[in-house]
Amino acid sequence: MNVAHLPMLPAVFEGRENLVVLAPHPDDESLGCGALLARAFAGSGAHVICLTDGSASHPKSRQWTPARLADRRCTEMIEAIRRLGGSAGDLTWLGLPDSRLYQADVPTIAATLEQVIEGHGARHVLAPAAEDHHEDHRATAEFARELRARRPDWVFHSYPVWSRWDDPVFLQSIARHNPILLPTGHLHTKKRAAIHAHETQLGRVVTDDPSGFTLPPGFVEKFASEDEIFWRMP
Repeated sequence: MNVAHLPMLPAVFEGRENLVVLAPHPDDESLGCGALLARAFAGSGAHVICLTDGSASHPKSRQWTPARLADRRCTEMIEAIRRLGGSAGDLTWLGLPDSRLYQADVPTIAATLEQVIEGHGARHVLAPAAEDHHEDHRATAEFARELRARRPDWVFHSYPVWSRWDDPVFLQSIARHNPILLPTGHLHTKKRAAIHAHETQLGRVVTDDPSGFTLPPGFVEKFASEDEIFWRMP
């Protein structure tokens, strides 16, 4: 597989150009782009747009209603961004229904994203890989494709989350994209701390829904310790 390592990277991956990360859920930004965001916050700046409210992770909980869980997940995301070197002002929370992005109108969402990104002066956009199997990730990738059609002057990259975990031939599958491997280096501590800010997804908060979603331990370790992966959106 052809890869580019840090000394050969475009300026945006060295923190020298402003960027925006599209996150389907609170935690995708830290898992897929934590080190990149930390580098950007310390450099030219970054912004995160979270599309959903994350309220569907524990549907059987009585203590944590969807509204309460959404509030908690937003708070966790702000803390994760803070741990990466940003602040609450570096987050736009769209609050769309979790696991329902496929119902959203693509042109309408793309227009909203365009307005936010343009307002932050960014021309580099990172979106979940179309290879991810989660429907919200695929929908967000579709929004990004629509946005790219609207703004051909911007540069779009994909970042994998679920496909990196559950595709047994992941590396072979993405080889055609000539991916960039971004070492976390000295930023691995910040990235790990950001992932752990999402406590609801680590089984530390909601205790009355044993069937609710929890990130697998091996999943967390993989994303906390390995290089980040990006490629130009096909």
